[in-house]
Amino acid sequence: MNIVDKISVMEKGYIDIEIDSSIDVIEEINRLRKKKNAVILSHYYQSGEIQDIADFVGDSLGLSQQAAKTSADIIVFAGVHFMAETAKILSPNKKVLIPDLNAGCSLADSCPAEKFAAFKEQYPGHTVISYINTTAEIKALTDIVCTSSNALQIVQSLPQDEKIIFAPDRNLGNYIRSKTGKEMVIWDGACHVHEEFSLERIIELKKEHPEAKIIAHPECEKHILIVADYIGSTTSLLNYIMKDAGNKYIVATESGILHQMRKERPEKQFIPAPPKDSTCGCSDCMYMKMITLKKIYNTMKYELPEISMNKELMKKAEVPIRRMLKISEELGL
Repeated sequence: MNIVDKISVMEKGYIDIEIDSSIDVIEEINRLRKKKNAVILSHYYQSGEIQDIADFVGDSLGLSQQAAKTSADIIVFAGVHFMAETAKILSPNKKVLIPDLNAGCSLADSCPAEKFAAFKEQYPGHTVISYINTTAEIKALTDIVCTSSNALQIVQSLPQDEKIIFAPDRNLGNYIRSKTGKEMVIWDGACHVHEEFSLERIIELKKEHPEAKIIAHPECEKHILIVADYIGSTTSLLNYIMKDAGNKYIVATESGILHQMRKERPEKQFIPAPPKDSTCGCSDCMYMKMITLKKIYNTMKYELPEISMNKELMKKAEVPIRRMLKISEELGL
């Protein structure tokens, strides 16, 4: 593609080129992956067909760990923008591609860097722990990054009297504060997916399926967590259903994880927790679902859109991410 095409792609956010109907997209993705020494990293919230072609499927912690250690020349990130940014920060000399630059994150958007910097100044002497679901600018203002898989353990690893700023998810922050008793100032942000679950509709489902266990992500609102039988990160929820003796679950997190749950335990039944919108039976992240097989193919073929970042910003943002990875390794996470 010439320079005009590249600029157009970066402005639009993705490559909008029709694929010949005679092409086997999956076969071509596999060919390009081998030819270009590329690796495809997919989040659990991607569609099932994308998870099935990925080299690694995981949550934010697992994806960060994979991005930090991969020997591939190209990382194709089937996820949202902050995840691809994190991969670039951890592998600055590799080409990091995302099939659609428009795949953002409502939680990251809820914490603008300028406002958070002013917020941070109000609480001197506080350790800043920021969720990985943030921009690189927020990470650069952070002492330790965390994910839902390790947030509780990271907070617990700090001295009991250490003052903490936690950003940006208020639900996860309040959950951790209730578990640890730590002094925490919490930024008022949230994920649109995890705030959309309807308690009333979940209770109705529970009445229809009294034997079902309710399992929920800690980004859910407090009233959802109160009725949950188990609370955990995406990976923790997956591990729970694999080991638990139950056979039916109402799952309160993004519906993409159900694909892996059904693959791991096909004999069990998994029911997506319904959102408040009565016209929909499950809760999807609209940003995650912007990634498609077609976009992955075009991205691998033309090697666009590419994540490009300011080097100084990358260096500042890398410090708290590396600290998270070090703590996670020490804790065996």
